[in-house]
Amino acid sequence: MSGFDNLNTDFYQSSYSVDDQNQGYSNAENQYKQYDGQYDYSQPMGYSPPGIMQPQQPYTGQIFQPTHTYTPSPSQSLYSSSFDDEPPLLEELGINFDHIWQKTLTVLHPMKAADGSIMNETDLAGPMVFCLAFGATLLLSGKIQFGYVYGISAIGCLAIYCLLNLMSMTGVSFGCVASVLGYCLLPMILLSSFGVILSLQGMVGIILTSAIIGWCSLSASKIFISALAMDGQQLLVAYPCALLYGVFALISVF
Repeated sequence: MSGFDNLNTDFYQSSYSVDDQNQGYSNAENQYKQYDGQYDYSQPMGYSPPGIMQPQQPYTGQIFQPTHTYTPSPSQSLYSSSFDDEPPLLEELGINFDHIWQKTLTVLHPMKAADGSIMNETDLAGPMVFCLAFGATLLLSGKIQFGYVYGISAIGCLAIYCLLNLMSMTGVSFGCVASVLGYCLLPMILLSSFGVILSLQGMVGIILTSAIIGWCSLSASKIFISALAMDGQQLLVAYPCALLYGVFALISVF
């Protein structure tokens, strides 16, 4: 055995001994005890040595009831409140039933003074309805004239638009001219409705047709001079309007 001991001791020379290993275990145990003594077990968080991570504060709120309430930013509150201040959809589209009714009453009452602020609006909802109603009453008489109604309306509006821009100082838009001429087509619907019941080619029809043409041209010229401040020029404006409505009267009669 002495030979084996000599061989074991001579195989590898090292300064490591069992006493050094025991001393290493004791140092690690002392360091763990030092950390264990410094840690406060009253904290709700898990183990973390001092100097590495600070423990977080515990949550003191209730479930589904956060401690801080949400307050929208000024831009968001301004954006949400802007929906309450927006006008109705029909008003954004230019459809105002109150103004349509006032314009209709102005046309039906030729001697009534027209409101220039209302008549100067570009409202095409009423004229489109009146043109459709005029074509429908012609259809009841067996006359399919929808194309002629819209075609003559477009050409007449363009001619009156050019004429009024030459005569007035302020000028007028094409939409305003189309709106006024369309509203003043309402008496012509009455003429075409009479054509369904009786013939307009006799003496009664000629008198009724002349009265309707004068009614339409008088209403249109009254609205134009009030909206464009063309005092003393009503007869000059009424003449081309009478020519335009005379074409519609010819369609109704023949």
